[in-house]
Amino acid sequence: MNTMKEYILPFRDLVVHPGLTVPVYIDNPMSVACIEAAMESNRRLVLAAQHSWGYPTTAGDLFDIGTIGDIAQVLRMPDGAIHAIIRTTDAVELHDITVTDNLFTAEATLIEHINDAESEQTIALRDRIAENLQALASRFKLKIDKLRNIIQNYPLPAFVDAVIQMADIETDAAVAILRAASWRDKLVLLLEQVNLMAETAKIEDSINRRIHQQMESGRREAILQEKMRAIQKEMGDDAEEMDAENMRRRIEKSPLPAEAREKAMSEWRRMRSMAPMSNDGALLKAYLDELLAMPWAKTPPSKINLNAARETLNAQHSGMTPIKERILEHIAVMKKTGSNRGSILCFVGAPGVGKTSLCKSIADALGRKYQRISLGGISDESHFRGHRKTYIGAQPGRIMDALKRSHTNNPVIVLDEIDKMGRDWRGDPEAALLEIMDPEQNKTFRDHYLEVDFDLSNVLFIATANSLNMSGALKDRMEIIEIPGYDEADKVRIAREHLIKRAAADTGWDTENIIIDDDAVRHIIQNYTSEQGVRQLQRELTAMLRRALLENDGDDVRTEFTSEKIDKLLSIRKAAGMSKRIGFGAAA
Repeated sequence: MNTMKEYILPFRDLVVHPGLTVPVYIDNPMSVACIEAAMESNRRLVLAAQHSWGYPTTAGDLFDIGTIGDIAQVLRMPDGAIHAIIRTTDAVELHDITVTDNLFTAEATLIEHINDAESEQTIALRDRIAENLQALASRFKLKIDKLRNIIQNYPLPAFVDAVIQMADIETDAAVAILRAASWRDKLVLLLEQVNLMAETAKIEDSINRRIHQQMESGRREAILQEKMRAIQKEMGDDAEEMDAENMRRRIEKSPLPAEAREKAMSEWRRMRSMAPMSNDGALLKAYLDELLAMPWAKTPPSKINLNAARETLNAQHSGMTPIKERILEHIAVMKKTGSNRGSILCFVGAPGVGKTSLCKSIADALGRKYQRISLGGISDESHFRGHRKTYIGAQPGRIMDALKRSHTNNPVIVLDEIDKMGRDWRGDPEAALLEIMDPEQNKTFRDHYLEVDFDLSNVLFIATANSLNMSGALKDRMEIIEIPGYDEADKVRIAREHLIKRAAADTGWDTENIIIDDDAVRHIIQNYTSEQGVRQLQRELTAMLRRALLENDGDDVRTEFTSEKIDKLLSIRKAAGMSKRIGFGAAA
């Protein structure tokens, strides 16, 4: 078979068939150079489609098939562009494509072609393509007069080429048509593409009808979402189905108990049947997210080390020996029984005596997560039990929220200021709290939002209060541990061991630069505080260091804080009425 080395003119998004006279306008310098080189060597030219959008640079950027033709005429423009007329003759396969100075050449082998243009099958296929195109003329805005002219007057090569361009057929499909060995095969492939256009038109019409129906039913706000879903359904890649499937997998993988799993699957089936942008669909998805976020898996109990617990309590709290011993007794029982059974501890004392920080130390001693729930001002039981999900803005109660945030089902949860709870027409929060604190009842605690039982028996609840002003039922459920106020010696020791370091950290001081003896600390206690706790003492120490920084231009110069120095630093604070804050109970 005859082969020859020919120049290749790359075409973007255009496949030309043999037997046509093709006018081309070229202003790309590399394409102009290609035509110039072909003319100078008196060679023919191959028109080949390219894969890339820009001008090709490698052999892989070109299809391995093209159409060879003769350069019939060239008209050079003043700006360097070229108008050329090329008469195509044959389809060729390209081998050994090479590129030199952006000029492509290849061995071009003629593709044997069967001329069956006059056969009955070929004529029938042409008529079918023409009929289908006429049916699609209005849909794709084809000019019917031009279409009739093509059907009646164009020879078969021009007919195929015109249909490919009018139908905007993809380059890959057009190359396959060019490669076909007979007109019958070419028209079969072309008919497939025209039929594909018809199916695409039907799908789009179906989508538009669905959108129109949604408009008529009053759901105008979901138009774009419904159209997207319809398109995705036709593509077989429905995002809603994917989301629903991902949710189902999450439910299957989650360690839910039987009741919760059955509830989750029931709500999932409801969610799947709803539009994703509907209010009900979004609420159900939010509900399932909350349900799956709960720590359903049993958390293995951490090994309790009583010596380590004692060291933690002693390191974080000075004095308070009887109280720390009672806490250690409670921890010892937990170690022996392996559960939280027993009375719930309730620390009662004035503000600033260390109730809340003592609870945090217990969590550290046990190696458990710590969560605090402030009960001050709560008068609605839904704070504990949650809201039913039929309400707008419904959410789980504070207990379940604390469990979700801790990512474990055995945290230490502190019920802070339990004596500050109230009650009103919205319900009695104390009744809900009594159920939560009862180890015989809290195994099956049911949050109104989640609507399934949750086992709270692994949670260690600790309460704090400023006074014993609470109901007898609450007192009966807890073991009251009163934390007395500190005497002056205790406050001096606490300041020396904890407060000065904390004040230094808060203000950026190096503790080596703070020189203060016990008499100076005692001076602050006697003249600037009047409380049972040490919170005000902490504030005054911090204020003293802040003022000293201001006097030294922000530098923590080594300073001895005598009583006179302290009075000078705190005089402005005292003059502004910020010194003596009335505490709870009598002054120490």
